[in-house]
Amino acid sequence: MPSPPAGLCDSCRHQRVVRNTRGSSFSLCRRSKEDDRFPRYPRIPVLDCPGYEPQRCWDTADPLYVAYHDEEWGRPVRAENLLLERLCLEGFQSGLAWITILRKRENFRAAFASFEPEAVARFGDGDVARLMGDAGIVRNRAKIEATIANARATAALHDAGETLGALLWSFAPDTPPPAPATLQDMPAATPQSTALARELKRRGFRFVGPTTAYALMQATGIVNDHLARCVVRGAVQAQIDAARAAR
Repeated sequence: MPSPPAGLCDSCRHQRVVRNTRGSSFSLCRRSKEDDRFPRYPRIPVLDCPGYEPQRCWDTADPLYVAYHDEEWGRPVRAENLLLERLCLEGFQSGLAWITILRKRENFRAAFASFEPEAVARFGDGDVARLMGDAGIVRNRAKIEATIANARATAALHDAGETLGALLWSFAPDTPPPAPATLQDMPAATPQSTALARELKRRGFRFVGPTTAYALMQATGIVNDHLARCVVRGAVQAQIDAARAAR
């Protein structure tokens, strides 16, 4: 891939900087995002360009939300407890803002034994009562009981010599979808997520409709729905490619 030409930014007159970064991306002056001669280059922050504004998939100034977007969302997840966590938290998020779940995530982890499947699978009525009294989480009985059911379904996979990760990743699309240009270009569900939701329900999982299944696929790197202009899309895709190659 050729490097963009050196020179001054036409708008802010600051020196363009080109750097290799993770994912073989390039850093450009902030104004280069308006330069359609370089549509293939992810827009990575250039700290010495005054006023640079990183382009992300959604507008937020909340440090917790920014860190989740930059460091977690869309990056491949393989650990069984983390996959179970993402699946269950997507269910808890239904009807709520995701930032609400993020702010309570550490409480969820403490309440649900770090989402270790075999540990949560042993929860009984006393644990449900305890969780219903825990103000640090979302106290919804149906969602709490679904989380325990999901842990039991995951433990059953393990007993059968299978894993939740292998099941989820078996529904990854053969060809990565094109990068969405806007949030409106992201589907709410896909044929793959519909099929995944059907299989999860068959295996005993709850709160996993096609929309929740697709949100899970987005969150765990099974698909890369970072916008084309997003600051981390290139690095996320590089991690997904590496995870696919290692399968």
